[in-house]
Amino acid sequence: MINLFLILLGKFTLLISRSLNLGHGSTWPGHVALSINKNFIKQIFKKSKSKIVFIAGTNGKTTTAKLIQTILEQNGKKVFINQSGANLLNGISSSIIEHSTMFGKIRCDYFIFEIDENTLPLSVSEITPDYLIILNLFRDQLDRYGEVDTIAKNWKKSINKLPESSLVFLNVDDPKIAYIGKGINAKKLFFGLNDKGLGQKDFQHASDSLYCPNCDEKLEYETVFYSHLGIWHCNKCNLKRPLLSIDNTSYYPMSGIYNRYNTLASVLFAKTIGIDETNINNALENYSPAFGRQEKIIIDNKNIQLFLSKNPTSFNESLRTIKELNAKNILIVLNNRIPDGLDVSWIWDIDIEKYVDGFNQIFVSGDRCFDMGLRIKYALENQKSKIKNQNYNSKFKILENLNDAIKISLEKTPEKNVLYILPTYSAMLEIRKILTGRKIL
Repeated sequence: MINLFLILLGKFTLLISRSLNLGHGSTWPGHVALSINKNFIKQIFKKSKSKIVFIAGTNGKTTTAKLIQTILEQNGKKVFINQSGANLLNGISSSIIEHSTMFGKIRCDYFIFEIDENTLPLSVSEITPDYLIILNLFRDQLDRYGEVDTIAKNWKKSINKLPESSLVFLNVDDPKIAYIGKGINAKKLFFGLNDKGLGQKDFQHASDSLYCPNCDEKLEYETVFYSHLGIWHCNKCNLKRPLLSIDNTSYYPMSGIYNRYNTLASVLFAKTIGIDETNINNALENYSPAFGRQEKIIIDNKNIQLFLSKNPTSFNESLRTIKELNAKNILIVLNNRIPDGLDVSWIWDIDIEKYVDGFNQIFVSGDRCFDMGLRIKYALENQKSKIKNQNYNSKFKILENLNDAIKISLEKTPEKNVLYILPTYSAMLEIRKILTGRKIL
């Protein structure tokens, strides 16, 4: 009876929140439910026949969830997902409240959960997933998560407890993710890249896991796709990347090497549950990016594209991708609020020196705009010393007020060009509210 009351209360909260445009209501109903009944999630799922999909990783969770949702829905499946990146237990609980009947029944084929890095062990103890997709592990919000070694160990302990009935999909181009799958009871499939033409020889400054997770010897790489993801092996203990279940697919709906991994994970999942490649590709051709993840917005006939850039690795990949898209005007927005992590020292691990020369205009805003401004100043000075015929002072401007930053950067962007905005997480939410007039969370 208590759960029925919590569902009714949660649905009322959702209705009020959305009616008054106060946000999506994707966390508070679940927070209240778990505060009153800590077993709320377990009890609701005992009555459900839905297949449960967990998606974990530092980068790419929301995109991969949306890709899988698109494929499933385009092929006649009913899907529910914890919307808007609400990937803590309160977000999971809120999704249950939103998508259940007044009597606590969930009527869908698949329930997809994005899982926060710290929450994965607890989530696995609360719910046994039918499918678990692990994308990658990078430094992110060190003040909150800690180093990747600690997270990887906690993940492995929890995944070791999964039964044989669970199926785990692992991005084994990441050595720590590959090692997590070693010796587990659950069934497993592997995805990664084999096209060495996509790789490079040098590591980025943000590379995290260059040592063998089994014996701590420095790993050898045939090629590096980005950060520490690549074709690797250990000369000391002979640990190496497992044989891949999938390494390519015929259609990628989004730009960037990092989105190839998201797509491969989604396609492998879809093929595993019996959807053929033609139907998968037809679905992916109708894919629309999730909010802030290469999302395109048109304002006053000007084109804007958002690239969520929340840690060194994602920022580097955003820069790499927009360079391939011939970006000329960019707006970088750096916040250090709770969703972003309070420590912004990571900006010094961005390889921005490689890219600043190609931009005509660089605008900077956000709560920590002067920190980012200093970082870019050093990058520009470095390039200025190499190339004498450009006026670097004219291409760089700090604008503390975000509204002004968006307005001025748009004014300076020609109609045929695209303004590329690279925000941290809270900044992305703020930008979307300014551009669309609606909160997400």
